Amino acid sequence: APVPDPLTRPALFLDRDGVLNEDRGYVYRWEDFRWIPGARETVAAFNRAGWLVIVVTNQSGVGRGYYSEDEMHALHAQMQADLAQAGGRIDAFYHAPQHPEAPVEAYRHPDPPLRKPNPGMILQALQDWPIDAEASLLIGDKPSDLEAALRAGIRAALFEGGDLKAFLAKEDLLP
Repeated sequence: APVPDPLTRPALFLDRDGVLNEDRGYVYRWEDFRWIPGARETVAAFNRAGWLVIVVTNQSGVGRGYYSEDEMHALHAQMQADLAQAGGRIDAFYHAPQHPEAPVEAYRHPDPPLRKPNPGMILQALQDWPIDAEASLLIGDKPSDLEAALRAGIRAALFEGGDLKAFLAKEDLLP
């Protein structure tokens, strides 16, 4: 087996809606945001273990014109501030605003390479960060999340709701 580069670390890749927060459809305002039980604690646990924590989120609401990228970034900043209270931190957010039917032309693409199930966001993170891909893990709540991980060579687990940390403990996936 190849010897892992001592400078690389595993990464926890997380889908956002349905994994970190309740999926209420196009969440972009903090007042509509609700953490999934155990989500903040999960992020903090992986931080403490030395993992990178990276969010990979399809955000077609931007391409559909429902909210702006600035509004999405503002929500992510609020998430970070709230996570810090729980001793957690997300190292990077990657988002895919493109969609085949986007009314906003700049975001229209027949098969957006970043949009899951395409692996573009994960592949970009693997370029941007010193990640040990073989030791990494993606948690998603949809088959498209798992397919993106598979195509990027990352193992994945399907989260179907409940408490995220309890789920990972039951699956023996906590660091």
